[in-house]
Amino acid sequence: MPSTKKTLHFLSSALVTSISVGVMGYGMSTQWARTAMECTAAGSSFTNGTAEITLELFAGYMNRTFCPLFGGYDPFKVIPKLTETGVTPLVLHVLVLCLLAICLLFSAGSILISLYNSVSNPYETYMGPAGVYACSSISACLSVVVLIIFVVNVNLTNMAEDLVENFADAIPVDLRNKSSKMLLGYYLIIPYTVLSLLAIALIYMYDHAAYTHRREQQRPTEDAPKEIMMY
Repeated sequence: MPSTKKTLHFLSSALVTSISVGVMGYGMSTQWARTAMECTAAGSSFTNGTAEITLELFAGYMNRTFCPLFGGYDPFKVIPKLTETGVTPLVLHVLVLCLLAICLLFSAGSILISLYNSVSNPYETYMGPAGVYACSSISACLSVVVLIIFVVNVNLTNMAEDLVENFADAIPVDLRNKSSKMLLGYYLIIPYTVLSLLAIALIYMYDHAAYTHRREQQRPTEDAPKEIMMY
């Protein structure tokens, strides 16, 4: 049976990782970004309309005011709608979803390895601290990549403009002054990353203490005179 200290550290790591999964799960179900822009009928210099797009990971909705005519409220599914618009925004959005799924998968692996170590004493293999390090570090790194890719997709591609034009009833429009802001779902990835790193820190604290203890037990033998060791 593992020591009480080991059990507490690995159970704490499993708990922290479980909380991070819950945080990410909630984040994936809520709004990630909102983009607003001014809308003008093509060829006109008078701006009299606006369009606002609110994005979740799987769904979204658009509010149009005189863009290009009377506007309206248009809910949509993100993946099918992006399929109708541009290739790059679709690829980046699908990549975000895939990376989030991988994050959850490795977090689940970290939880299982931590629970296994809390009730047993496995050898120093991938089922020991090294497994937690690997799973949690991959989750943390990929979540940071998700933050970068998503903000690039929202701000540096024509995803929002293409979506507005897709809903414009085939009427040409000029779009300008685009502004975007990230919402709760996006920012919840940050505590997920922090909690994944905290899970690593908890295991490292135990692993370092265990290594130091082993070294202290070996020191009397290492420091013994050679004449004594010969006997």
